[in-house]
Amino acid sequence: MANIKKNTSTPQQDIIPQDIMEQIEKVINSTLHGSVTLIVQDSRIIQIERVEKIRLC
Repeated sequence: MANIKKNTSTPQQDIIPQDIMEQIEKVINSTLHGSVTLIVQDSRIIQIERVEKIRLC
């Protein structure tokens, strides 16, 4: 499982909104082998990309 620090700040101080953090955590936890890429535009996360590798051995 991924070791993600929970966002514990107050809503006014959030750098990354809680719902986005939950989506990122969900994608990371569902990826066994591969990568997760965050696409940022104007200092905001606008897209999450996941590349899954399938290990045959």
